[in-house]
Amino acid sequence: MTDIKIKHIHLSGICGTAMASIAGLLQQKGYRITGSDAAAYPPMSDQLREMGIPVSEPYAEANLDPRPDLLVIGNALSRGNPEVECALDERIPFASMASILHEEFIAGRESLVVSGTHGKTTTTSMLAWIYQTASRENPELEPSFLIGGVAENFGTSYQLRPTKTFLIEGDEYDTAFFDKGPKFLHYFPDGLILTSVEFDHADIYEDLAHVKTAFKRLVNLVPRRGVIVAYDNSINVTECVSHALCRVERYGFSADADWRIQNLRHSGGKSMWEVHHKGLVWAELEMSMAGEHNALNASAAAALAANHGVPVEAIQAAIASFHSVKRRLEVRAVIDGITIIDDFAHHPTAIRETLRALRQAYPDSRIWAVLEPRSNTLRRNVFQQELVDSLSLADAVIMAAVYQQQRIPENERLHPEAVIAAINAADTPAELCTDVQTIVESLDRQLKSGDVVAILSNGGFDGIYEKLPARLHQRVSVGAKG
Repeated sequence: MTDIKIKHIHLSGICGTAMASIAGLLQQKGYRITGSDAAAYPPMSDQLREMGIPVSEPYAEANLDPRPDLLVIGNALSRGNPEVECALDERIPFASMASILHEEFIAGRESLVVSGTHGKTTTTSMLAWIYQTASRENPELEPSFLIGGVAENFGTSYQLRPTKTFLIEGDEYDTAFFDKGPKFLHYFPDGLILTSVEFDHADIYEDLAHVKTAFKRLVNLVPRRGVIVAYDNSINVTECVSHALCRVERYGFSADADWRIQNLRHSGGKSMWEVHHKGLVWAELEMSMAGEHNALNASAAAALAANHGVPVEAIQAAIASFHSVKRRLEVRAVIDGITIIDDFAHHPTAIRETLRALRQAYPDSRIWAVLEPRSNTLRRNVFQQELVDSLSLADAVIMAAVYQQQRIPENERLHPEAVIAAINAADTPAELCTDVQTIVESLDRQLKSGDVVAILSNGGFDGIYEKLPARLHQRVSVGAKG
């Protein structure tokens, strides 16, 4: 995209996390950016507003007037979308987010990619903060990055610097309606983290074997001089890295791990553990986040950074000062002793690890799980029993109706009533509420001081993040007057 005639770029689907991030990167590079989407919601809508990038809602041909020099089409758009049809009819040049990212920002740099079914947003954020912390002593280590969420240490999901390293969250989801391969195949990693491989994205992958094929292709792009840091307790991960032609180092809890986690403990709101490298104590790490999965994420980021020359002291300081990611165990409000947590739940495994982490962080609290089945995997019945098992880790469960269930064939659709019945049968109180207003009213009746409410959704959940705190504030106000 070196043609100097290109000045105005429009992004269709701009409110997706990656799309909003690349909008910021392109704006920093000097392009005039506009965008459109079906609907906008935080945190990306807030970030776009702060960047001064205009966003039109909903999709319409009029959004492409005046005609942009280039249209970047998000992977949520397909034939029939008015902006896609306009681009085809009018021969407006178009490209995918992933191809523009490679051409404009990755090519010619050192590409470090974080991939996996779970944990990649948090791990990429940790890796970026490690490099940023290390750059205080060595400015050449200051990274450029794109993350699929807002990293709280930066207050943004992207950064562009003139240095050599580009850190990128490698998404296995498809690229665009005209490129059905995974986005991460555009990123050509010099170094790779592989956190996990499970069946997910049931709308585009047929089965687990199909998912593994995608990750094997990613592994095959790492050059011989590169390195892969891979989780050690997954047969799927082991299979995917088994034919790598570069060095592979494993991380985890097993005695055979190259980067072994030992003596993990939680105290005073902190997690502490040792990392042993090839049998010797390499570092003691500490962070203000609970959860075994977060210790794994931090250790993976530490291992890849160490492999690329980042000093251990900078890694320790960065992990200790890491503040998490928006919508990853994010405390949205504490009202009258009730804590409201926002977590980007998209898969039963993610729900399980979130609830386990909350149990560690709030050992004396009653944990509520409030789930909107919204991801293309959760909306289907492929993991119905696994969802029951995960939600049963909570003390009480409220489940919303399947998001846009009419778009899922009846024989493939998740049946929330069956999930609720099974959870109740396992002696965990659970109820099904058809809309957010009903959920808020039910919680208002039942919540007590000391409770923790985990709101689990990968979307806007009809404004529950604002509606529930507003109701609780109202309850406090009424009580004070009484």
